[in-house]
Amino acid sequence: MDTTNHYGELHRLFDENFLDYTSYVIKERAIPDIADGLKPVQRRIMQTLFNMDDGRFNKVANVVGASMKLHPHGDQSIFGALVNLANKGFLLDRQGNFGNIYTGDHASASRYIECRLSPLAKATLFNEDLTEFVDSYDGRMREPVTLPAKLPLLLIQGAEGIAVGMATKIMPHNFCELLDAQIKILKDEPFEVYPDFIQGGLLDVTHYNKGNGRIKCRAGIVEKNEKTVIINEIPYTTTTQSLIESIEKAARSGKIKIQSINDYTAEEVEIEIKLARGVYASDTIRALYAFSDCEVSISPNLTVIRDGRPVNPSVDDVLCFNTEKLVRDLQKELQIELDRLKERLHAHILEQIFIEERLYKEIEECNSLKGVIETIETELVPYRDRLERDVRREDIDRLLEIRIKRISRYDINRKHKEIKEVKSRISKTVKYLKDMKGFTIRYLDDLLVRYGSFYPRRTRIKTFQEVDARKVAILNLTVGYNRKSGFLGHQIKEDPDGASFACSEYDRMLLIFSNGMYKVINVTDKLFVEHNLAWVGKLEENIVFNIIYRDGARNMSYVKRFRSPKFILDKEYHLFAEHKRSQIQFLEIGEGVRARVYFVASRRAKSNIFDCNFDEFLIKGSVAIGKRISTRSVRRVAPVVNKEAVNKKAVQKETEIDPQSFLPGMGGKGEG
Repeated sequence: MDTTNHYGELHRLFDENFLDYTSYVIKERAIPDIADGLKPVQRRIMQTLFNMDDGRFNKVANVVGASMKLHPHGDQSIFGALVNLANKGFLLDRQGNFGNIYTGDHASASRYIECRLSPLAKATLFNEDLTEFVDSYDGRMREPVTLPAKLPLLLIQGAEGIAVGMATKIMPHNFCELLDAQIKILKDEPFEVYPDFIQGGLLDVTHYNKGNGRIKCRAGIVEKNEKTVIINEIPYTTTTQSLIESIEKAARSGKIKIQSINDYTAEEVEIEIKLARGVYASDTIRALYAFSDCEVSISPNLTVIRDGRPVNPSVDDVLCFNTEKLVRDLQKELQIELDRLKERLHAHILEQIFIEERLYKEIEECNSLKGVIETIETELVPYRDRLERDVRREDIDRLLEIRIKRISRYDINRKHKEIKEVKSRISKTVKYLKDMKGFTIRYLDDLLVRYGSFYPRRTRIKTFQEVDARKVAILNLTVGYNRKSGFLGHQIKEDPDGASFACSEYDRMLLIFSNGMYKVINVTDKLFVEHNLAWVGKLEENIVFNIIYRDGARNMSYVKRFRSPKFILDKEYHLFAEHKRSQIQFLEIGEGVRARVYFVASRRAKSNIFDCNFDEFLIKGSVAIGKRISTRSVRRVAPVVNKEAVNKKAVQKETEIDPQSFLPGMGGKGEG
């Protein structure tokens, strides 16, 4: 047996079948068509409802069963697609429990709920004259390739789908804004359209990029009082249940503090959050956006089927395509209507001539049908100029079918009136065809007048200010440093010679070692950092560091001041040149810092002490060498208490709103 040929044949079989499967899933299940904005299952549901339509509601179970004649998949996929269409609120009228888009509750069983086509769907979605039909999967029925939709349904309803190797995520837009944009396209005016969600909420479209960028959605949160907040709108892609779960998760992890949360959602969203003691609404609202699904980021991906192939257009491209298609469809409808009106006028005039000119008298002597037909054809020749076209055999057959009763009761005046009305309609139709842009604009305006009031914008467009999680996070961790063991973290208990400070899990810690090396790390539970840690604290912007250090190579001491340094996380930096004898002799943060410098004793010197006021030195970068204190060697440095600074800090402590904003740490440790 030739295994090589067998393997090659098997490989070819897999490739061909996989490509067929991929193409089927993309075109026939997951990705909507740009022409009508519908997936195949949705299109089959709409066609089935049109076939069943008698103005009354139909059991959803019956609709699902009838749709299975066109859709070759299970009833659950049809039922799910139908409920989804009904909840979008455009194409279907519903009766019964179709679930709740706010809470995520499921619809009742299909035998308990009913639906029918909405007036909007009937007016804009169907026209058998413009619809191309093909055989259904079993050949027993006919189904549409696409529906002649006169609305940009793809953008009105939105769509989501996952195929093989690709996916689509199209945001729903506002009905009125889309039709206004189409009018602007026809008038060659600039336009912009943005998503609009039935859930409401706030929307930042700064990076929307015409349907292929990124958007941020926020819940609508109001402050009932300083201890209570109400969520009355939820972001797109969330439910009240998922939102509450995300808030509870944030509360369990200590990111926000709440006393209770209650869901009173029915037809409108209402989630009440009671706050814990010492926590206020204004701060909690920002924390909700930072740590829960009250703010979500969505990445739209506009993938559609166009001419049988998947493409990735922009929202503007889709809207322009739908507008051009609308003009073509309306033009086809007008042309079909014009042809029918001309046929009707031809029949009216032919009947008028046949009766008023008494041409039926000429066939009384004819002995055969052939003679009758020839006689009528001959008699109609003089009246050809009054007719819309040449007389055909079917015209003569229609004249011969006129009953004597109708001839005897023939009303000349009424017939003249009917002919006049038909001619008037023909004249209007011809006029419309000469100005298709104007006719299309009037058509869109009429849709806006009839249906626009039902679809107001629900989502408010607003530019969000980025919520810094570090600034709104609760200081729920206490980081301790044990100098004896050398361990640092929020699971470490401080010793008398160590340090501790409050922070959150989002904060960064700055570690400065006595040899001048420093680095920035995330808050950790337990980390060994050796025993030579000179300062540790929460890293904040614009902290002023006051340092006196010994340069081991020159055996000279320098003073330097710098603000919080730039950094790459976990990377080691140095405040001064590395040397085995180089080390920090004094370190303190803030303004108004003083230190007393003790020099190595010298008989020639008048004084062995120097009082250093750090405010007299310039603040430079962390890599600056600093200013040399003296040519003499420094023996030790001790902090000097500044009474003015102490009094100033005491006053500040009394008036400060948030005492936790003070950065604790190690400082004032001189070299002994």
